[in-house]
Amino acid sequence: MSFYDKQGSSAQISDGRRTWDEAEYERKAKERLAEAQTADSKKLGLLKKDEPPVKKKGLEYRDFQLDLDSKVGKAIVISKTTPAAESGGFYCDICDCVIKDSLNFLDHMNGKMHIKNLGMSMKVKRSTLEDVQDRFAYKKWEKEQERRQKEKEANSEDVALEQAKINDAKLSKQERKRKREKEEEVEEETEGLDPDIQAMMGISGFGTSKKK
Repeated sequence: MSFYDKQGSSAQISDGRRTWDEAEYERKAKERLAEAQTADSKKLGLLKKDEPPVKKKGLEYRDFQLDLDSKVGKAIVISKTTPAAESGGFYCDICDCVIKDSLNFLDHMNGKMHIKNLGMSMKVKRSTLEDVQDRFAYKKWEKEQERRQKEKEANSEDVALEQAKINDAKLSKQERKRKREKEEEVEEETEGLDPDIQAMMGISGFGTSKKK
């Protein structure tokens, strides 16, 4: 069997000339390229031998707020032994790197390398009707929780204000009682003294009179 006979459908004879199946050769070329890339990945330790590549999940939205303002205006002392997470700037524990400014940190958090290290691809999952309904239900529940929290805080403020008024009333009552007792005590001590002598001593009437 000749070489050309071994090629099967890849080579055909038409009008004395051989024609080649371009689609077939393109498919084989892609297979060889994929095999070569897989072999290179195994050599570099990026892919373990005889282990299929890990299927990454789709891109998901971030469910937390990035802290970009807490370090504004603060000064820290950095030494050679200072851990990377505390050496200033913004530390990414997923990629184990420090970014010096907030703009580049935000770019890093949305970048391909960080998302790859999270085990996600850049492909976004297409939302279904059920996903949209669940999202609306969650936002409605979240809004209701915020409303209840505000009502609770308002009620707490009202209770605190009412308690403060009660405390002030009790304090005023006690002060009036102490003042009245003091006046009665002074009146008893000065009882029987001549008014002129009381005036010389700087003692005046308190608007009360003790019955004998």
